[in-house]
Amino acid sequence: MSIVQIVPPNQIYQVWDKVEPYITEALKKSSGEYNADQLKVLLVQGQQIMLVAVNDNEAVHGVCTVEFINYPNDRIAYVTCFGGVDVANTNIWSQFEEWLKLSGATKFRAATFESAARLYNKTFGTTSKYIIVEKDL
Repeated sequence: MSIVQIVPPNQIYQVWDKVEPYITEALKKSSGEYNADQLKVLLVQGQQIMLVAVNDNEAVHGVCTVEFINYPNDRIAYVTCFGGVDVANTNIWSQFEEWLKLSGATKFRAATFESAARLYNKTFGTTSKYIIVEKDL
């Protein structure tokens, strides 16, 4: 069974070699806002948060980075990077959602392409909004 764990900013360097391939691959599908090294700086500075999925052997097999955006009516957990092996697993997703709720998020959002939007909508129950998927938490 996989467990989702937060990686504090002071431990990003310790796990970076394990997550960097997943991050690099996921960022290939982004619009080029930043590269993996620049994302690492944002994580170390605490501007974004990293969560990892680890298996029973403590091997990292998935990563997600999140940036919180506070609006007057909602606290949005904006997923900036999501990748790895079997990260669409419902056990992983339910732990991720629970952590978002405990962090005060009222909604989850992610920007995606049409094919990934269909996956988010089917697997996680999000709805597409301008190819921004969103789910109330």
